[in-house]
Amino acid sequence: MEPPQPDTLQPGPYDLLGVGIGPFNLSLAALAEPVPGLRTLFCDQRPEFRWHPGMLVDGARMQVPFLADLVSLADPTNPWSFLNYLREQDRLFPFYFAERFQLARREYDHYCRWAAERLANCRFATEVTALHWDGTLYRAELRDTASGRGRTVYARNLVLGVGTRPVRPEAFAALDGHPRAFHSADYLDRREALDGAGDITVIGSGQSGAEVFLDLLRRRAGDGARLRWLTRTRALAPMEYSKLGLEHFTPDYTRYFHGLPAGVRDTLVEAQWQLHKAASAETLAEIHDHLYERTIGLPIDTVPVEITPGTAVTEARPGPCGGLELRCRHTDSGAEHVLRTDAVVLATGYRAARPAALEPLAHLIDWDEAGRYRVDLEHRVATLPELTGGLYVQNAELHTHGVGTPDLGLGAHRAAVILNAVAGRTVHRLPARTAWTGFAPPVSPAGAAGPTATAQTTASAAAQTTASADSTVPAVPRPQEWTRAATAGR
Repeated sequence: MEPPQPDTLQPGPYDLLGVGIGPFNLSLAALAEPVPGLRTLFCDQRPEFRWHPGMLVDGARMQVPFLADLVSLADPTNPWSFLNYLREQDRLFPFYFAERFQLARREYDHYCRWAAERLANCRFATEVTALHWDGTLYRAELRDTASGRGRTVYARNLVLGVGTRPVRPEAFAALDGHPRAFHSADYLDRREALDGAGDITVIGSGQSGAEVFLDLLRRRAGDGARLRWLTRTRALAPMEYSKLGLEHFTPDYTRYFHGLPAGVRDTLVEAQWQLHKAASAETLAEIHDHLYERTIGLPIDTVPVEITPGTAVTEARPGPCGGLELRCRHTDSGAEHVLRTDAVVLATGYRAARPAALEPLAHLIDWDEAGRYRVDLEHRVATLPELTGGLYVQNAELHTHGVGTPDLGLGAHRAAVILNAVAGRTVHRLPARTAWTGFAPPVSPAGAAGPTATAQTTASAAAQTTASADSTVPAVPRPQEWTRAATAGR
């Protein structure tokens, strides 16, 4: 496939306008591109597609199988599949002999760029500056970031796929802009700034924190630098990659989770941290193997490495004599101490953010009590009656759809759901059942729903039963309660 020739924007309204081109909107673009008569446009202000460029560390691997590509789990015949990418790159046989179920992060990034550069409905260096509702259509103001030239396009539906933004905890506010205190999202770009540091601290127990710590262990071995890994969690517990546990990342569980009361959903997202925030067992094993081999013939404590879970940083500031000072509290004992270090890498996660272009529409959106989107099972945002155009979101519905929201394995399915809704017909046939696990308890025979009740009806009934049993105790669904399962964040 050759990249398309530069084209002009089409006259007349688009059926779907996508804001942002990350993996999820790229998936939607790839599934929409072959659909006859469907006019779509996806815009991103960046000059080209890049996927977490600051974390494309050598040796880092995906945490999902290669079938979690842009299209295969919705349409394996689509030309933008990973296997077709390998064919175009003449790498099918090398991949076959490599026997790699999980891809290198760098290869996944290259695959997505291959698709993004060739999809005619994707336009980079095109910023969506403002979105308006004109009564019958969305009006989008675009700006060419290279020339500064503006343009207006119209669309019947919008989908927001602007991704998430790095989170810097409030405790580190005093270090904003410090050259040696930065988020892991910028790790590769700023790694050289750590070369002269004799003491480096990594904060965060997720996959990014583990990968940064492992990379530093390998790069700084033998040079005397002290490397420290601090986490608030009481243990460096891995994401469990059990097959039944992975069923939390199926449409079945998404439907079940969506039917629960909002308070229960919020409780579950926090409690299920090992489903979407922990590090992989493989990366943790690599860290242990590195330290074991490095200390052959030596006492363990001769290596300047500290791994300290159950420790929260409550305040961080520049030190009076240079370096940085971190005030820490031990979770179990409550003991406090001050830690001095030369540099900090914050592997403290990401959070969905509202794009500035959406502000002209904000008064037409039916926000929930916490100021978040209300999102239905088709990923459509609830709006006031006067806004009749579809407004969809991708990776901004963790609070309504659960831990599978950021998971690449559900990306193609979600894109297909949105595409079917926008088209008003079944463009992609989707399975009615995807998991062996039944997440909701059976409906009482006296209830209105029988054995053939849909997953949503069952989930809603279960949620109401659980919530009404004791209004003072947070209701937690039992079938999957605290299952230490699945890879997450993935």
